[in-house]
Amino acid sequence: MIALTLDRIAEITQSRLSGSARPTDVVSGPVVIDSRLAEPGSLFVALSGERADGHDFAESAVAAGAAAVLGSRPVAAPQLLAEGGDEGVVAALGRLARAVAGELTDADIVGVTGSSGKTTTKDLLAQVLSGLGSTIAPAGSLNNEIGHPLTVLRADESTRFIVLEVAARGRGHIAHLCTIAPPRIGVVLNVGSAHVGEFGSRAAIAQAKGELVEALPAAADGGVAVLNADDDAVIAMAARTSARVVSYGLAPEADVRAEDVRLDAAGRAAFTLRLGGGSAPVRLALVGAHQVHNALAVAAVAAEFGMGAEAVAEALGKAGPVSRWRMEVSELPDGVTLVNDAYNANPESVAAALRTLEAISADGRRPLAVLGVMAELGAAHDEEHRAAGRLAARAGAAALVVVGDDAAPIAEGAREVPEWRGEVVRVPDAAQAAAALRARLRAGDVVMVKGSRVAGLEKVAELLMSGEDAK
Repeated sequence: MIALTLDRIAEITQSRLSGSARPTDVVSGPVVIDSRLAEPGSLFVALSGERADGHDFAESAVAAGAAAVLGSRPVAAPQLLAEGGDEGVVAALGRLARAVAGELTDADIVGVTGSSGKTTTKDLLAQVLSGLGSTIAPAGSLNNEIGHPLTVLRADESTRFIVLEVAARGRGHIAHLCTIAPPRIGVVLNVGSAHVGEFGSRAAIAQAKGELVEALPAAADGGVAVLNADDDAVIAMAARTSARVVSYGLAPEADVRAEDVRLDAAGRAAFTLRLGGGSAPVRLALVGAHQVHNALAVAAVAAEFGMGAEAVAEALGKAGPVSRWRMEVSELPDGVTLVNDAYNANPESVAAALRTLEAISADGRRPLAVLGVMAELGAAHDEEHRAAGRLAARAGAAALVVVGDDAAPIAEGAREVPEWRGEVVRVPDAAQAAAALRARLRAGDVVMVKGSRVAGLEKVAELLMSGEDAK
């Protein structure tokens, strides 16, 4: 973070100095919410979690070198005391990030949103832009009102790019995040069914995602909206922004597009990139045909910073997976290919995962799928899960392991496909899923693991890779 005195931080955050805090002491290190990450010059933000209260660790954070603690109740340490409990602390954190972002006049902020693919696209974009200058991006999917400012506060005067993943739990959430770190460039990937149970409809989801393009500067002030031309709800957002619109996709009218898309035997995509009047062959290191759209979004942003087709193609080819459990490919000792895509799931991402499974097994390898619940689908829950089961069957899954009672309609859907000759196995949890797989796996098989976070299916992959039984 850029160096700021405690009295300046108190002014910005609307907090007051307390305890042994000295106005002229300086915060020059990272802003952290885990006292174990405190270091000399850092600011420790004390929040009340489900398992622990950060205020109880204030003294240990200061002992590790933290210059002060930002919290909502008095502690025996130099402190910035905020009113309003955790909500007040989070609001103060956001104000601090907004002030720091305003000081970083040489840094461009890029926001990425969408129903799926945000984290992978953010990771790709950060890798590509890092070749042009110092780039800050969140680890994993720190995309909420806490993770968002924490990412911004990692930036300093040397930072050239800040790439942020922008998520929404409801209307107004993205708009709020954009006040913390105002983006100049906004990327909207897609509008799907993720969280439709919370939002109520795809149209409501589109309304929330479009808050990103509404927050962009006008075209005359450098604002750029990067929109997916192949998603009707996304490209319609062009009418909601005064920023310049750059479209991407497979559509021939897209400004940045892919032609001749193909997958190799490992499920990795290759295509011809058309960009700014030039073209170049791209071969991605990431697995899945859906990565093509993610890569095109990255290419569109990179072009805004002066990269041509060949430079973008080279950078995309070198970029690899960063965040865990997103199309994470491992090879087991018996030649089984394990694809762990268990970080989260919605109807669109499950369909993409099953298409990838089908592509990888196209050379005659036996495909097996482990599917868990897709959360927050509301009234569409049963039908969307049955549809996923039908897709698994049509992808040729030799065995479909359905995990948990909430995912039961997946099994029903698979059985609705009359020509399917595969096996359905119902299990209660990830440990039993791993056991069911072990009993069925043959050398050379391909396994896809996919489910929402609540299903915890990353444990399936961990157990298979370790060779251990569940404890």
